[in-house]
Amino acid sequence: MAWQDTVEQTVTGLGFDLVDLERSAGGLLRVTIDWPWVPTEPGQSAPEERFVTVEDCEKITRQLQYLLEVENVDYRRLEVGSPGIDRPLKREIDYVRFEGQVVDITLKEPIGVTGADIAANRKKFRGTLERAADGVQWQIVWSDAPEPKPGQRVSKKRPPVPMQAMAFALNEVQQARLAPIVNFKGRRAPAVDMGDDGHAASNE
Repeated sequence: MAWQDTVEQTVTGLGFDLVDLERSAGGLLRVTIDWPWVPTEPGQSAPEERFVTVEDCEKITRQLQYLLEVENVDYRRLEVGSPGIDRPLKREIDYVRFEGQVVDITLKEPIGVTGADIAANRKKFRGTLERAADGVQWQIVWSDAPEPKPGQRVSKKRPPVPMQAMAFALNEVQQARLAPIVNFKGRRAPAVDMGDDGHAASNE
């Protein structure tokens, strides 16, 4: 079994979702976890959001340290944490969960000539994530018009800002993340960094 499968099975076996898994050249293994998300049925109220705690990260870390040693995985440091404000979107359910949010999308290939006022070599976009009209693909909606400056009065007679939309399939995406917009209503738990001494230290 590949070590990536070991990590995923361990995380999901303890009741969490594996959001992301990175291995750096310096020997760092970074594991990002979250509580599973379940879509609510129409008419039902959304359950209270659960946040990953330092204790959750420590529990995952202890189990992974043991299993990675059994699998003889070579690494220098293991870091387990919760998603930040720039959480990656990798699965279809991630897009469903964060529909309507502002996201940053990087395509694998330039968009090419579309007939719209978009540079053919453009690959990066920021806008609102929406389901496309076909109900299968996704689209990102944005405006390249400059936003009003703080305190600037906007006339009611001002014409609507022109919007642009780009549909895409998930296999065309190189990277997708929530746009790092600060939300002061909540705060994620810090990551837990297990150093060479085996003790946990939170990364603020």
